[in-house]
Amino acid sequence: MNDNVGEVAIICHDGYEQQESCVSYSCWLSCPQVSTQQWRGSGAPQYRHQYPHNFQTSNQNFSINYNIDLSLHFITTFNMMLNKQNSTRSVSSTSDESSLSDSMSVCSSSNSHSTNYEELVIAPHVGYKKVLVTGGAGFVGSSVAEALLARGDDVVIVDEMNDYYDVRMKENNLNRLRTLYPDEKRLAVYRGDICDERLMDDLFERERPQWICHMAARAGVRPSIQDPYVYIHSNIVGTTLLMELAHKYGAQNFVFASSSSVYGGSKSTFFSEEENVDNPVSPYAATKKACELLAYTYHHLYKLNVSGLRFFTVYGPRGRPDMAPFKFVDRISRGVEIQKFGDGTSSRDYTFISDIVDGVIRSIDRPYSYQVFNLGKGNGTSLNEFISIVEKHTERKAVIRQLPDQPGDVPYTCASVEKARILLGYEAEVSFDEGIRRTVDWYSKSRSDVVSDEVPTETPEVQASGLSRSPSWAQIVSRSAIISN
Repeated sequence: MNDNVGEVAIICHDGYEQQESCVSYSCWLSCPQVSTQQWRGSGAPQYRHQYPHNFQTSNQNFSINYNIDLSLHFITTFNMMLNKQNSTRSVSSTSDESSLSDSMSVCSSSNSHSTNYEELVIAPHVGYKKVLVTGGAGFVGSSVAEALLARGDDVVIVDEMNDYYDVRMKENNLNRLRTLYPDEKRLAVYRGDICDERLMDDLFERERPQWICHMAARAGVRPSIQDPYVYIHSNIVGTTLLMELAHKYGAQNFVFASSSSVYGGSKSTFFSEEENVDNPVSPYAATKKACELLAYTYHHLYKLNVSGLRFFTVYGPRGRPDMAPFKFVDRISRGVEIQKFGDGTSSRDYTFISDIVDGVIRSIDRPYSYQVFNLGKGNGTSLNEFISIVEKHTERKAVIRQLPDQPGDVPYTCASVEKARILLGYEAEVSFDEGIRRTVDWYSKSRSDVVSDEVPTETPEVQASGLSRSPSWAQIVSRSAIISN
């Protein structure tokens, strides 16, 4: 091999072994037996690796770039060896952490990063807790509150009950919790803005929670572009006040909801906590990134134990009506048109609510000094497969309106959950197919209480982003609380 040549080896499950030499400035690696397009359509998790690096050879500077679309269905081993005259440089999962995170974007649920996470593991706190759950009337917050109460903890909920989506859904969540846990000593509910200093100081003084689960936030990417100020208020100001009070009252652990949206400017398809996320593409994402920075500051200044959780597309029973899983189940069930953007090959990491709740509670129980965790399923589902699965479980054919790709959409997203697996013991258990089945079952049972002629099919929806859409069934229900599991 000469001084300017890189050698790449791939070994596939099917026994294919391919080596290619790449000269000078760029090389595109492919396995001739199975094309990139064939891999992409195989139905297995998709992995696009981009690795730029510069190398100094004995006679010139040059760079080798490769962009490889791979499927774990085929690949068991991937090694790249760059050899040069009189010196050798190898790249592996044990490379220096900073140079690796700056130059490499390689994420999957089974990928090991340079940090030796095993050395950081701490034992979980065992025993009674009084937990403050902000946003406790919302989808994730109420689900976490229920799980905490079920295991014997006491819960203090604070929620401003904003109208980002139908407030009746939040009222139903609170009513359901109160029905299950009528004792106000076990479940206390405060209605108000987490940015209200007097309210929150009085709450901390009265309740003295030592464990903080901060799920309250103004959600939504597109609405944050229309009105960024409310996102700064709720997300940044509110989180700062809570951390100040957590420090003041000596909280043992502060866990808060960040978002996978912080990866919006990333060039990689599969997201790792080790990546640089300094380029948010929406005010919402920017506020979540700001909260992560503020959280580190409070840890640094006051030794506050903080964990930020980057959620990946949470769905399930009683889910948010502005999210695709709820909308598709709702509209396909009712024979209402859905919008399909692009050719359907785009993929997302959808995470069932019970898996998210498990990750949140594991984080509460483990007071790490400062950590950020991805909470996702660890593999993606294409839009075409998504629609097909909903059709299967609703036993209805989707009425599809085909539209072009939306500007700014990322074609593939997937959480690397290796860090959460090691440090939290987190492992998503519910497949997307099973999660949709459970969601459809809940939806069908709940909707059976609604008289069919109360459900219009053509009027605009006033919800979330404010776009003209078919109304969600959740907005129409007005005469009974949803308390089904």
